Amino acid sequence: MHETTRQAARQRRRRRRLLVGTTTGVIVTGLLVCLVMTMQPDRKEDAGQATATAVTNAQETLPSASPGHEPSSASPSPSATSATPSASGTLAKASPPRSAAASKVSPRKAPVTTSLAGRIRPKVTYPGVATVYKAGVGDGACSYGPSSDMMIAAMNTTDYETSRACGAYIRVRAANGASVTVRITNECPLPCAPGQLDLSEQAFAKLAPVSTGRLAITWSLLSPDAVGTISIRYKTGSSPYWCGIQAIGHRNPLARLEVRTSGGWRQLARTDYNYFLSPDGSGCGGAIRLTDIYGEQLTVNGIAVRPDVVQPTRVQFARH
Repeated sequence: MHETTRQAARQRRRRRRLLVGTTTGVIVTGLLVCLVMTMQPDRKEDAGQATATAVTNAQETLPSASPGHEPSSASPSPSATSATPSASGTLAKASPPRSAAASKVSPRKAPVTTSLAGRIRPKVTYPGVATVYKAGVGDGACSYGPSSDMMIAAMNTTDYETSRACGAYIRVRAANGASVTVRITNECPLPCAPGQLDLSEQAFAKLAPVSTGRLAITWSLLSPDAVGTISIRYKTGSSPYWCGIQAIGHRNPLARLEVRTSGGWRQLARTDYNYFLSPDGSGCGGAIRLTDIYGEQLTVNGIAVRPDVVQPTRVQFARH
């Protein structure tokens, strides 16, 4: 009887332990399920943030668009608005992306500038003032000597630019519609201002009565049609040991004068009286190479060192 009772008691204790264990397992399992359910939305949110970050990085590392084209959908990266050197050497802000319609328009090409020109450049209209002077026989600072054509002018010192303006043909226009073409043979010293032209009486009279004395004008460089060929003159005192060389009658402004030496072409320095000097005599009497502001080069041979003698050539620069 007692043994039967003890066995029954042991069976009841085992059942209670199994029940407690099962209940505990269910509770633990429930807690784990709740924890999983609670954490699941967080994982989705994290995954979404990771994806957005990856897209942003991909936009920042897209390859640059080819010239004249821009990305059609990607947002600009921070570097798209950074300062970049402009053609002039200053820093300029890059333009923001254009619309899809605007991006189809071909970009404008920057205007081509003439690198060999000085202050006076082709296809530029300059405002200024015309004054008048008695030109006498037409000689002046450019050292051309007397002139049979009195449609001449003196260029202000700034634009004269150490004789770079010498020989240039200039079209001058007045507000009344009158115009005249002159050749620069002289320098107008201070107080002549930049843009100012001092015209011979004969040239000024084509625009207004000489008694007017002063006239608002605009002027521009001209490459005339009716000109002859270029001539060369050696300066007084020139020899095989020292020489000054001058070009006369060139259609376009002269940018360089070079002489051929045993070491190749040598560029000579230009004076304010419009001669190019070789102080040690190198190249004197040899081949001469002329370059205009457009970059055209002409080579002249057979010009002997004959001081103060105008020697014609058979060459001339092209018309522009």
